[in-house]
Amino acid sequence: MHPMQTIAVRAARAAGQTIIRAFTELDKVEVTAKGINDYVTNVDKEAEAAITYQIRKSYPDHTIVGEEAGENRGESSDFVWIVDPLDGTNNFVRGIPHFAVSIAVQHKGKTEVAVVYDPIRDELFTAVRGKGAKLNDFRIRVSKHNDLSNSIIATGFPFKAKQHTETYMKIFSEIFTQCADVRRAGSAALDLAYVAAGRVDGFFEIGLKPWDIAAGELIVREAGGTVTDFTGNHGYMNSGNIIAGAPKATSIIVKSARPLLSDALKR
Repeated sequence: MHPMQTIAVRAARAAGQTIIRAFTELDKVEVTAKGINDYVTNVDKEAEAAITYQIRKSYPDHTIVGEEAGENRGESSDFVWIVDPLDGTNNFVRGIPHFAVSIAVQHKGKTEVAVVYDPIRDELFTAVRGKGAKLNDFRIRVSKHNDLSNSIIATGFPFKAKQHTETYMKIFSEIFTQCADVRRAGSAALDLAYVAAGRVDGFFEIGLKPWDIAAGELIVREAGGTVTDFTGNHGYMNSGNIIAGAPKATSIIVKSARPLLSDALKR
């Protein structure tokens, strides 16, 4: 196993243990609003601290960028760990058992290692650049559907960026009329992992953050999928607007969405 993957997996499992312990006593979880429709809990912070501890033990000079603690700069800016300790916080605080830990390692701007861990199901999705993607040590591949008619597409509503609601609903309507069904489960990291595993055929969402997608997008690509922004380019880490899936599904979603984009989403 890649040395940094070993540490990423160890860190993800440590965070997962913190999350599972808290999930059994949700009445004791402290929830704070950090923005409109955006919440953080003491569990997010404790899980991120557990991840940082594991990384720092082995790589004290690396930089860590976490959703909750921000940038924890090390001496080396070449290696950056991008961490979401609890993707799906809203599910977690409501007792909905669908959330994940997401950890990606970038070297000079390229993602080299990715881990998405679902502690409820004990499912570990991993990828190393150029080495393929795995679920619990078994290789995974995106689905082989050549059109959307029999496809299930995952999505996430832009609940933190409601100014895009009208455009989003136009895109949603267009995709929904073409596909078999749509899923909205509440964790972008798991949506991308499910694309990689062939459980869903494609995924699109507006307004995500780098820690939401950094790990999942590598896992999709290493599983044979394609990832783009809404214009068909590769600016999704900056814009947060992402389309991912089996190559044909991604292409169809891009072609369907592009004519419907507002000026703000064409950038």
